[in-house]
Amino acid sequence: MREKMKCVIFANGPLELDTPTEQAIRNHDLVLATDGGAVHCHTLGMKPDIVVGDMDSIPGKLLTQLRQQGVEMHTFPQRKDQTDLELAIALAIERGMEELTILAALGERWDMSIASVMLLAAPRFAGTQMTLLAGSTTLFCLRGPDRKEIAACQGDRLSLIPLGSPVAGVTLQGLEYPLANRHIPLGSTLGISNIVIDPQIAVTINEGILLCVIERLGADKPTCHEA
Repeated sequence: MREKMKCVIFANGPLELDTPTEQAIRNHDLVLATDGGAVHCHTLGMKPDIVVGDMDSIPGKLLTQLRQQGVEMHTFPQRKDQTDLELAIALAIERGMEELTILAALGERWDMSIASVMLLAAPRFAGTQMTLLAGSTTLFCLRGPDRKEIAACQGDRLSLIPLGSPVAGVTLQGLEYPLANRHIPLGSTLGISNIVIDPQIAVTINEGILLCVIERLGADKPTCHEA
């Protein structure tokens, strides 16, 4: 079976280097930076294939250097209807990428962070597997009907949050608080702070969009997530 085309996207927020992030950086077919996200690439000794954005947060010297190196630039005006990250995701999909790992997308601005998470649920991106990594936390969405088996570590924390509408037929396996064909209303905290008790957990939903948030608890824990 052909492997899916993988893209790593560097946004402009804080970047925490841990094992999942390092694995994503090593395993890619395309590297895309959103504006100041190119600084992360430069710090890591990487050259992005494409830089997207209004170029208001990338240092001028680095921008000139990347242009001289032949990096593909997609420049947009500052007054626009989409964030740089949304533009980057759309471009990655246009280039045939099927699995997107998004780094450095969460930061001090709540509005930008929430908007970045909501992009995981955007209908226009529904056919693409997207994962957001933020330090010890992995975020992704399930769209019903779907079942996801996830390699995790005992003691890790899983939270489930309905997005846009209630989620029906939620079944959880391998967790301290199992669910069987449960309905989670929009705005409910039923799915918050469950604990992994089995290294292989499963989440099944029949209908709706469910945000899954996995947090590794303890700096000494091995990394074993597959979002």
